[in-house]
Amino acid sequence: MRTNKAGRIVLEVVMVILSLIFLYPLFLTIINSLKSFSEVMTDVIALPKTLTFENYTYVWKYINYPRLFLNNAVVTILGLAGIILVSSIASYKLARTKSKTSSIIYFLCIMPMLIPFQSIMLTVLQMAKGLHLSDSTWGLGILYWGFGAPLALFIYHGFVKGIPKEIDESATIDGASGFRLFFSVIFPLLKSVTTTIIIIDVMWIWNDFLLPLLMVNGSPSTKTLTLAAYTFVGQYTSDWQYAMTAMVMAVLPSIIVFIFLQKYIVKGVVAGAVKG
Repeated sequence: MRTNKAGRIVLEVVMVILSLIFLYPLFLTIINSLKSFSEVMTDVIALPKTLTFENYTYVWKYINYPRLFLNNAVVTILGLAGIILVSSIASYKLARTKSKTSSIIYFLCIMPMLIPFQSIMLTVLQMAKGLHLSDSTWGLGILYWGFGAPLALFIYHGFVKGIPKEIDESATIDGASGFRLFFSVIFPLLKSVTTTIIIIDVMWIWNDFLLPLLMVNGSPSTKTLTLAAYTFVGQYTSDWQYAMTAMVMAVLPSIIVFIFLQKYIVKGVVAGAVKG
């Protein structure tokens, strides 16, 4: 028992240290967002001598925060809607169809998770321009369907395999079939994994930088919050205090969502893994 207790203490100490290491960059971002330019350039890791809340007022007006917040919301909501709709329906159909063809299609659908985005981003950019999806927030949201669907389908598929087929048969006897069966009977059972996918994808889409940089960086009216933070960093001069402030304002909404819903992440992933 003493050995178990000592091991538990060591594990907790290690976890605390790792947590502090991961939180330290966020801490530096916050304290530097409250400094003046001279303080940031003098000592990055020091605490601010005076709290400069004027940085937040300036950045709010300069980047037109409400407009960019709306852009982020449109992209995130549109992306989530497509990912959840396509992945849930596809995973249900693939899980219920027992054949080699179904298995091959499933593996082909989840294989893109193994492909680094950087290796295909130029091709994606050219295709987006050809389909008139670039330079628009709705086009950016649609592009996230393809990048987010493989992981969502993988999680959904494992969970759906654990749902008894008798539920489908009972619903069919009662007159439900096709989309009605799925949305009225099956989809409500996917609540836990759907919540998990929503949290993971909100954190990803809301804070993504590279894809918006390629697709919607041409016009100030279509930029996202993370791109707005990048505008304060230039080749010859950089307003680091404003860049840090913009980053805090950009990631804060997703952090709030994560804090309130993080308990569902482990629950949903474990549920999918166990049922699968």
